[in-house]
Amino acid sequence: MSSTHFGFQSVDEHDKAKRVRGVFDSVASKYDVMNDLMSLGLHRAWKAYTVLVANVKEGQSVLDIAGGTGDLALAFAPKVGASGQVVHTDINEAMLREGRNRLIDAGLSLPTLVCDAEKLPFPDAHFDLVTVAFGLRNMTHKDVALREMNRVLKPGGKLLVLEFSKVAKPLEKIYDWYSFKVLPKLGKLVANDDSSYQYLAESIRMHPGQDELKAMMHKGGFGHVDYHNMSGGVVALHVGIKC
Repeated sequence: MSSTHFGFQSVDEHDKAKRVRGVFDSVASKYDVMNDLMSLGLHRAWKAYTVLVANVKEGQSVLDIAGGTGDLALAFAPKVGASGQVVHTDINEAMLREGRNRLIDAGLSLPTLVCDAEKLPFPDAHFDLVTVAFGLRNMTHKDVALREMNRVLKPGGKLLVLEFSKVAKPLEKIYDWYSFKVLPKLGKLVANDDSSYQYLAESIRMHPGQDELKAMMHKGGFGHVDYHNMSGGVVALHVGIKC
């Protein structure tokens, strides 16, 4: 039996996806509100920077993995225009439903489907851009998912991974205090769910740091990889270019 981590717990790797699904089923309806509260609205700036770096053009095709409530899909759709395509995906149906409803409310009808990033149902060399924002750390086999993202990209295509990362040392103590003392209480108050936000804090600590993820992306087939730290390393945007 192979094991993996679920936060700080060690679990059967076949059980992790079910546990992660339970977390996001629980928080889906309050996800956007909690994002604003726990990041003090900074998640909007992080995503806006991601869209800027993506630099998508009219007519291009974009795959948004772990797209959740649709922030990135909503931003990319007008940029690719009627001749382009944005595909909005997530492994969690509850999150995807929230995102689809939000997109429809904005007057957008995008291809929206439940899919596993480790087994993407798309042909080789299909997309100009693949994005995953705050989703990679929840994947059981990150290396497999990165290879799949590489596979579906066109040569010269770009992968953007926006994720919590290793915070700068001077911020570590206050960041740990906030993550483990404040965040679960905020989750209990707003979403009536402290355990899911305890998992969030733990999953961030178990996720590869900036240089480790960069190395993983190289191993996944990306020729050029760079990263941009934001908010003192609280998050990092990794950019990989397919050879």
